[in-house]
Amino acid sequence: MSPANSALSAAGTAAPPGRPRHRGLAVPSGVLGVLGIVGFLATWELVVRSGLVEPRYLPAASSVLGELASLAATGSFWEWVGLTLRTWAVGLAVAGVAAIVLGLVIGSSRFLRQATHSTIEFLRPIPSVALIPLAVLLYGTSMQATLLLVVYAAFWQVLIQVLYGAGDVDPVADDTARSYGLGWTARVRYLVWPSALPYVMTGLRLGAAVALILTVTGELVIGGGGLGTQIALAQGVAVTEMYALVVATGLIGVAINLLARAVEKRALRWHVSVRREAVA
Repeated sequence: MSPANSALSAAGTAAPPGRPRHRGLAVPSGVLGVLGIVGFLATWELVVRSGLVEPRYLPAASSVLGELASLAATGSFWEWVGLTLRTWAVGLAVAGVAAIVLGLVIGSSRFLRQATHSTIEFLRPIPSVALIPLAVLLYGTSMQATLLLVVYAAFWQVLIQVLYGAGDVDPVADDTARSYGLGWTARVRYLVWPSALPYVMTGLRLGAAVALILTVTGELVIGGGGLGTQIALAQGVAVTEMYALVVATGLIGVAINLLARAVEKRALRWHVSVRREAVA
């Protein structure tokens, strides 16, 4: 085949200019998420029904969901949920406010960033569960003991993101603000905070998930009420109820993540990433 014929053949098979290529049917991410959950529950049901796992160790998904529906009709269940959410919310709020304030102060000063870097890198990897003996020693089996774990774990998630955000300020804009005589408070308000806000929202979203994990863990190990304590009490006594409570904590985690993403999009509706996602 001659080069001219090859060019004509290629031109004949190429898509006409200006006509969009066929990309297939786009499926919303929410639909895919629901399908994933349905697939997981169906697999769980089949594994138990086929006899691969004994029901006394892992009840069928239908039995667990039925038990969860029965629990949801009682007032005690919502009291447990309320205790867990209260501990989660208070711990996340304390950790978030402390991390944002401290992160903006440290991140806006090169001297403070260098002076605190080693301390932060030393404290941040310490697992929160390693503080359980200290929490019990200080506060016993009360909610305050679990709060200590929640605040410690969520604090680092937010602080690191705020430090990254404060360090992401455009140096040209920073030099311009200094040359115009803007003080520290004005630079933080008009320069550092807008640059750090996307990082802050990411840190809060990550901290919300970690706070829920440590809330349930603290209630499970330390006590003090809530879903975690009820999971510990149901272990070995009411296995189906135990799994129902575990599923309930998972559903709460999904709801918290959806809420955090909605707040993040609301707070960052001016940001280019959110606008690009909305256009797409």
